[in-house]
Amino acid sequence: MNAFYEHHKGSIQFGYRCFDRILLNGLIQPFQQPERVLGFFNTYREGKRVTRKTLTDIADQFQNWVKNRSEKWDAPILQPADGEGDDSRRDKLLDPYFHDPQSNQVVAIVKAREPTRILIAVGDKNNDSPHLEYKQRWVNQFNFYLNDARWGRMFVRMCPYFPFSARVCLNQHHWLAIRMREEGIDFQAIHQRIPEVRQSSAIARTGRLADRPRSTPVRTEVARRIYAVHH
Repeated sequence: MNAFYEHHKGSIQFGYRCFDRILLNGLIQPFQQPERVLGFFNTYREGKRVTRKTLTDIADQFQNWVKNRSEKWDAPILQPADGEGDDSRRDKLLDPYFHDPQSNQVVAIVKAREPTRILIAVGDKNNDSPHLEYKQRWVNQFNFYLNDARWGRMFVRMCPYFPFSARVCLNQHHWLAIRMREEGIDFQAIHQRIPEVRQSSAIARTGRLADRPRSTPVRTEVARRIYAVHH
């Protein structure tokens, strides 16, 4: 039984097959514990001390990498003005960049201050052996907006600070639109909601799209997007 439906069935009076937005959180499992971060540096970084400066330098390297990618991809780094931080207003801000994108093209990068869990070094900045803790902080994060070949318009949010948490935002209506184009079904998207089918002759094929169980390697595709940025 679908857990969402089971919990909210008293409030649902219709059948549904897809959600508007799907948010997937990504993380590097070994970096979720401070002691394993120390083990990583001991094993792969010649025992380098994990100090405040070390963590700051890593974040600076990531941000320099973003600037380099921005120039190479011809994808501008945008900073939303006050009041443009919510998803709907940010979507409007990005609309012009999705006018005619190439497949798998990163069209823009949004830099925004958002809350997340990061690793901090507790102690004086000159302390070579500080205590490591995870804290919730508001920090600048980077949202990579791209036109994925399978999922359409989406974004991958990356935090430049340890443990490099990520979030993937998918819109199943974009995915459905791509599938309908592949099936040759004519439709009109209405404010990114469920499309309106124009061809009456396509109803039978639309039914096959909705009724036939299909699977897609979500884990593989999403992991590929996160891995590319992590790498």
